[in-house]
Parts: sequence; C-alpha cells; structure tokens
Amino acid sequence: MKWMKARKWPAAAGKFSLSGMGGPAGGNNPDGPLYEDEMYKPVGLLTLQGDYEKHQQAFAALGVETLGVRRPAELDDICALVVPGGESTTLTRLMDRIGLRQPLLDFAVDHPVMGTCAGLIMMSSGLVDEKNSDFGVEPLGMLDCLVRRNGYGRQIDSFTAPVGIDVLEGSSHTFDAVFIRAPRIVEVGPLANVVAVHDGEPVAVRQGNLLGLTFHPELTADGRIHQAFLEMI
Repeated sequence: MKWMKARKWPAAAGKFSLSGMGGPAGGNNPDGPLYEDEMYKPVGLLTLQGDYEKHQQAFAALGVETLGVRRPAELDDICALVVPGGESTTLTRLMDRIGLRQPLLDFAVDHPVMGTCAGLIMMSSGLVDEKNSDFGVEPLGMLDCLVRRNGYGRQIDSFTAPVGIDVLEGSSHTFDAVFIRAPRIVEVGPLANVVAVHDGEPVAVRQGNLLGLTFHPELTADGRIHQAFLEMI
C-alpha cells in the first residue's frame, strides 16, 4: 500500500476547516470566495440513488438549502455537489443513461464536489482488484486515488470508529466515522492529499476543490465535515 502522509492545514482553534489547502477553495482567497456570484445557490445532491436524504438533513441542520440533481441542466442551479453513498454499479448505469458523466466532470473543474463511500468510488481514478467491466463500475477519474470496493468488508462488517483528522485543532482531533461496506483507499497519487486516517490508513483525501471520504459523515449528528465542505465554496 502506498499513500502520502496527511498534511496539517491551518484552522481556527476548535474549528474543523478544509480551506487552508491549496487549490480552488474559497477559503484560500483573501478577497473572498471564488464563487461569490454563486454563493446564494443551493448545494446540489446527486439524487440518482443512495442516501442523499441524510445529506439533505445534515445541511438543513446547518441552515443550508439543497437541491436534488438528476439532469445535466440542474448543475447550473447549484454552487457545489455531493455524490452520496449507495451502489456504485447503479450510480454508473444511471449516470451514463442520463448523460451526466461529462457534465459532472465539467462541473468539478471549478466547483466543490464531495463524495462519500460509493461517491468516493465514483470520483476515484480507478479500482483495484477488478476491471470496470467486471461489475459495470466506471469511476469518473476526478480524484487521484485508487480504491478497493468493499475494502472494509460487507454489510455485516460495518462499524463506527474515531477517525484522526490532522486539520482539527482544539479539544478534539477525531470524528466518529460510520463505515458501511466502505471502500478502501489503497493508493493516493501526487495530486491528492490525505486528510483523515484510521488505523494508519487514509480514509479521506482532498484534491483542490474535490473531497472524497470512505465513510458516511451524514449518519452522525456531527456536522463539522459538512460545514467544512461549505467553506470550500
């Protein structure tokens, strides 16, 4: 297994932040968010399949409006996008049937995108131990990392564990992450950076305005990761 050492990013005391990293995130711009003209658009949720409703509830708890995305034209109405957990085979099939693949790639060039669990699989650059044709899963190739589907086991092997996040300062440096049929990040390329680890292995990576997590932050009452994603807008 090969992966890059997690970097510590600057953050306000006691506050989780992903904005200290290089790349097109709003927090890096001293003059304000790079997407200032889109600040008042809702956050998009890819609602083809999966647990997007839990993400909607997580953002609602933060007072943030969301909008379901099922068609390419709907990407024009949002400021950022979440690709939720679900079934990567189904996501691939529906994404290609609707014609969302290239529009999603175009959107990700200059908008924040967060993928959780199967969402990370779809954002990754490739799969380990299987070909795309084996199960019909074809990643988008957004994130410079390779993943193994169900790398932490099947549904019965699901678990919750504290995840070490180097960008946390203050009283707590951990996030209680929920792993359900979670993918494993087995290699991280030079374009991406590890931002969270569990048992010495990467469980979250960031590449500029892209964030991929092997776990489900939407299944906890802790809204820090969703808040941090908002700070990337």
